[in-house]
Amino acid sequence: MQTSLYSGTHTALVTPFSSGKICFDSLENLINLQVNEGVNGLVLLGTTGEAPTISDSERTQLIKKTRDLTPSNVPLMVGCTSNDTQTAIRLTQQAEKLGADSIQLAAPYYNKPSQEGLFRHYSAIAETTEKPILLYSHPGRCGVEIGIDTILRLREKYPHISGLKECGGSCDRLSKIINALDPEFSVLSGDDSLALPFISLGAKGIIAVASNLIPNQFASLISQALKGNFASAKKTHYQFFPLFKSLGLETNPTPIKYALYLRKIINSPEPRLPLCPLLKENQDIIKKTLLDLDLLPSQTLTV
Repeated sequence: MQTSLYSGTHTALVTPFSSGKICFDSLENLINLQVNEGVNGLVLLGTTGEAPTISDSERTQLIKKTRDLTPSNVPLMVGCTSNDTQTAIRLTQQAEKLGADSIQLAAPYYNKPSQEGLFRHYSAIAETTEKPILLYSHPGRCGVEIGIDTILRLREKYPHISGLKECGGSCDRLSKIINALDPEFSVLSGDDSLALPFISLGAKGIIAVASNLIPNQFASLISQALKGNFASAKKTHYQFFPLFKSLGLETNPTPIKYALYLRKIINSPEPRLPLCPLLKENQDIIKKTLLDLDLLPSQTLTV
């Protein structure tokens, strides 16, 4: 696969649940919406997909079903993050066997490895697959940042480590990364509200949460930005900025699941413990935001 996998709008899919089990009917609705409305790729089993709560047998079912539902021209990236290197290798090999086009790997969480530990962790995984690997730096979630020198070392030794999802929230760090890496290395925003400024500095797209809900509008925003049509992109950014912020009211993916439920895209808003349903006041904020954006069915749900 080529680094062109890492451009445009890639939706970080939620994992729909109903009565504690994966709801594959809702998953099919969600995937069909993404494909029909023009996103560039799908990302399965990431933060938004509640990957740490998914069992091994569920992973197998989820990857198989998503692969079956996703056309071959829409790249499927699968998250294989673990804070145990051998487990990450096993998950990577499983995802490759089941048809993943590329692999997403966040930094190990809780362990807080050194930069040398991160280098060795990613090296061990990279040596077991030829699939493109997207590094995922999210210090707020993982407790450690993937350093720029570490990214550069990995890229130089393993050319198929070909991109980075950046969730540090810093345009300064983004600028340093893009300046340090070769032009074929793709940096994607991991924050919906930072997609536009990141692209203006050289990022090539986003792995988005809100595109679960508004795939067409988000794909248009990113497409316009990548073409340099920043006036048009900025208009869309500000139109949906209230939505981006409301989806951060509580821990992702609880808000986006509630919004998807209100729009009748998934059958239930439930997350899996230790996440729990939204507070009533945050439900009201999200509902008002969707109403203001004319994103709700004419018969608004009473929840």
